[in-house]
Amino acid sequence: MKVFGLTFFIFCLATTTVLSQSLLGAWENTSVAEDGKLVKSVAIFSEGYQTATWFDAKTGAFIKTNGGLWELNGASLTETVEFDSDKPERVGSQITFEIVLEKNTLKAVDDDLVWTRVDDGLPGKLNGAWLISGRMRNGEIQQRDTNRPRKTMKILSGTRFQWIAYNTETKEFMGTGGGTYTSENGKYIENIGFFSRDNSRVGASLSFDFKLEDGNWHHSGKSSKGNPIYEIWSPRKP
Repeated sequence: MKVFGLTFFIFCLATTTVLSQSLLGAWENTSVAEDGKLVKSVAIFSEGYQTATWFDAKTGAFIKTNGGLWELNGASLTETVEFDSDKPERVGSQITFEIVLEKNTLKAVDDDLVWTRVDDGLPGKLNGAWLISGRMRNGEIQQRDTNRPRKTMKILSGTRFQWIAYNTETKEFMGTGGGTYTSENGKYIENIGFFSRDNSRVGASLSFDFKLEDGNWHHSGKSSKGNPIYEIWSPRKP
């Protein structure tokens, strides 16, 4: 009876702590892998969607990423997996676990890994989840259906960003990249911290013009390969 009472008290304490805080924003952790390398992990939570990514803390070499929808009920966090570069068979499954969320730390119950808050969704103007919905080709905007299984999502906190290309139907992961960003005076600047397709791009900075028009994000400049781009991103609603 005493053991049950203590367990119930800890669960209630964790639930109260979670309800008084918010998961929204970016979180990170640095740990030591079995081979002795430092591994950085970054998680971004926006309204309804989240990602978690692991990469070499020194070189930025990509290791793995996963993410999808999330829902918090009390201290129970449920994630519906939309992509997983390491274990694609998990796509479509739901995972539920208890968490302890404090002001600046986040951890799963029975897990020693502690995530530290990076930001709470500020100060960036573009925080949230976005799906690419249009591109400029030959001077004309070509619209893209955001409901199809093949998706390119970009998710941003107040200071961190990540894009992911994947297919929820085939469970295929196509690529990802991310890092830090700023969005001031109509300029959106990405500082690449990891890039699954080309590690040599780590450390590069890319500058774009941006504007919000009718709720959509218009994004223009040059890609990581130096090609001119004009993209339209639409907010993704859970």
